[in-house]
Amino acid sequence: MTATLEDFMNLYGGIYEHSPWIAETAFAQGPFDDVEKLHQALKLIVNGANTDAQLKLILAHPDLACAPGSMTALTDASQNEQSGAGLDSCSASEYEAFQDLNRRYRNKFGFPFIIAVKGLQRTEILTEFRARMSNNKAQEFETALNEIHKIAHGRLRALAK
Repeated sequence: MTATLEDFMNLYGGIYEHSPWIAETAFAQGPFDDVEKLHQALKLIVNGANTDAQLKLILAHPDLACAPGSMTALTDASQNEQSGAGLDSCSASEYEAFQDLNRRYRNKFGFPFIIAVKGLQRTEILTEFRARMSNNKAQEFETALNEIHKIAHGRLRALAK
């Protein structure tokens, strides 16, 4: 893939939201023959990290359905993903539902609700959001990491095109 750490980080440093340490750690394990092997290495790094590092990764993710006009505060990747799912064009009632769920979820679990939104519609996301409110913290922590891996995989595949 890329030869220098700088090139590697320019390309892959943003795959995991505000967490370039993951790509930097992977660089030392490379080179990688393809995107799938890189993705597996990145997953192993995250899964092998301590709980504090994993929590910081989860906390680096934004809430869903930001206030109108605040999408620019998101990373380009998050902005594209949320826009693609229509989260930048919620009706007033959908926006209120997302804000209520975001607040309740953070209060219950201590971190934001994370779901790989690519290919989903707002109604599907809201349904999943409501369903996951009944999980316990350990289940949601694991689910959040799995969803983060899905997000990263989608971003890697988009770069490979």
